[in-house]
Amino acid sequence: MSSDAVKKRMPKVIQNEGGTPDTKRGRGEGDQDVRVYNEEVELEGREPQQDYMLYKNTCASLAKLMAEIQELKAGGAKDGSIKIEERRRQSTVHFITLKKLNRLEHMRLKKGRDQTNEAKQRVDVLHLQLQNLLYEVMHLQKEIGKCLEFKSQHEDIELVSEEQFFQEAPAEISRPRVTQDDQHQLTLARLDWELEQRKRLAEQYKTSLSSKEKIQKAIEQKREYLTSLQPGLQNIMQASLPVQEYLSMPFEHTQKQADVARHLPPPLYVLLVQASAYGQACDKNLSVNITGDVDEAKALSRLPEESQDDESDSDAEEEQQNTKRRRATVGVQLDDKRKELLRRHPLSLCVDLKCKDGSVLHLFFCYLMNLNILTVKTKVYTPVDLSGAVSSGELLNTESLLDCLYASDHGKETPNPANRYQFDKVSITTFADYVSDLGHPYIWVQKLGGLQFSTEGGQSELLGSALSASHMERTMKLLSGRLLARLALHKQLCSLEHRIIPVSSECQHLFPAKVVSGLTRWTMMSYQEFTELGFVQHVLKAGLVCETDLFFMAIVERGTARLLAAVVLNPRYPEVTPLFSLSLHWKGERSSQTDDNLRAIESEVNMFRSELQGPRPGLQLLTNQIQRLCVCLDVYLETESQVCDGSEGPKEFPREKMCLRTARGPSRLKPFKFNHPQGFFSHR
Repeated sequence: MSSDAVKKRMPKVIQNEGGTPDTKRGRGEGDQDVRVYNEEVELEGREPQQDYMLYKNTCASLAKLMAEIQELKAGGAKDGSIKIEERRRQSTVHFITLKKLNRLEHMRLKKGRDQTNEAKQRVDVLHLQLQNLLYEVMHLQKEIGKCLEFKSQHEDIELVSEEQFFQEAPAEISRPRVTQDDQHQLTLARLDWELEQRKRLAEQYKTSLSSKEKIQKAIEQKREYLTSLQPGLQNIMQASLPVQEYLSMPFEHTQKQADVARHLPPPLYVLLVQASAYGQACDKNLSVNITGDVDEAKALSRLPEESQDDESDSDAEEEQQNTKRRRATVGVQLDDKRKELLRRHPLSLCVDLKCKDGSVLHLFFCYLMNLNILTVKTKVYTPVDLSGAVSSGELLNTESLLDCLYASDHGKETPNPANRYQFDKVSITTFADYVSDLGHPYIWVQKLGGLQFSTEGGQSELLGSALSASHMERTMKLLSGRLLARLALHKQLCSLEHRIIPVSSECQHLFPAKVVSGLTRWTMMSYQEFTELGFVQHVLKAGLVCETDLFFMAIVERGTARLLAAVVLNPRYPEVTPLFSLSLHWKGERSSQTDDNLRAIESEVNMFRSELQGPRPGLQLLTNQIQRLCVCLDVYLETESQVCDGSEGPKEFPREKMCLRTARGPSRLKPFKFNHPQGFFSHR
């Protein structure tokens, strides 16, 4: 039998409401009355609780059948026995029932989910509608708030008071009968009056503008006329320059200097005024000029505005950011602070002192803004070359040329005591390290600028013109005298290096006609070399020597006698007499400590300044002292031979000087005083 025939003859299984299958025989092939089974339709008529109870009963029946099959197998029944097969068929039906319940549950779950999604969609639609309604409410509330907060433009207009309005406004605008009782009409009337006033003022403004344009045109015409005059005036001034120079009346230069002088700091301005006044009144060869960067000085003197402050703040922030990026070290920061502390003003003064021989002393005065002190640097111009002498190299040195212009004023340290605390903050030990670059802060320089510092409180007081004027004349004379003294001393040292003692004609009467002893050597030495000499220790102990002095060694010889002279030259020469210390090498070594006559020679050379200085200002004092030293050596040697031998003396030192007495007193002092015009030597 074929499979199709078997299928036709198999009964259809239809599940009843109880879940048990029923077998019904199929109808004939020609029968078309077949009902379609649909579980979804069945699901609508079933209750979940009934399916749950059916599920429990089916599981219990299935468990019971499984237990019976196990018991039958345990009782010895075979797998193909009728009882076991029957129970298997029943178990299969129960499995089919469980599958159907599973399908129904899944369908019920899907249906529940679909219903839930539909409910969610409805809720979302309602939520959106709610949000739209809330947004419309919020929009309406904002519009209501804007309407409530609305202010009309007339509220910002400063209207005249009501009293003034009724007094000034005409009746057709003020309408007192209507406006006094109606505030709205009053406001409208006041606005109308304000409009009328503004129209009237606008007409006045137009009239004023037209008159302003006419005045500006007239001003422009006059300005053009004055501008056309300027080239002609400049040509006239240029043509008058020779006349100004001839009459010593430099108006143009003076005008330019006056314009720049407004930007000088107060100390330099005081110095400029006083030096110019002194030059006009007392010294025509003195000139004062302002040098430096005028634009930078104007920038310093200009008061900063708020915008500039903002820019400077932004620049400072940028600089701070740049410094943070660079990661500046402590040393770099200290260097920047030192440079800022030692900063000079952009403008400086140049004072020129001209001498009769054509030499010029240039003085450059600078002002240190943060230290509040003045400094000076020097430069010397000479018409002839003065580089020949070795021993005179320090005379015109710009670093020491003005040392001790006044006593004990070396200009190495700042005279302002407050600077000491400023130096401690930036780790500056001494100001002397910066003198070569910044200049010397001499005390007389501060006084010329009107500055005087209190030693107690460390505060400075700008006394101005009074203090400057009281020191100006004497200081300028000292400066001129210092330059003349150094130039004269330079010439003398050149001659001394060539073993020539230059004695001027005005001083020839101070010495005898014939001097046998002569200078054989003149050299310069250092302070250390001077202190190592044995015959100068008494001078060192007495404190008569400073490191700033100049030290020389002179050797005077006659025959076998050799006299060493250590010369100390004070920077204030010729005001301070040069100091001679002697040591004689002849028949042994003698010094002023062992020989009374050598001590007398030292006194003769060092103490009697009035006899040796010659004509004022005494620029020939040093050479006269050396010449007197040679004369005294002659007297010493000639009279020494007489004392020792009791005869006329040996041939080496014949007696050529006329002496009244060769020796006097227990110490047997010799006659070193020369009497002019008699020409003999005597004791003092």
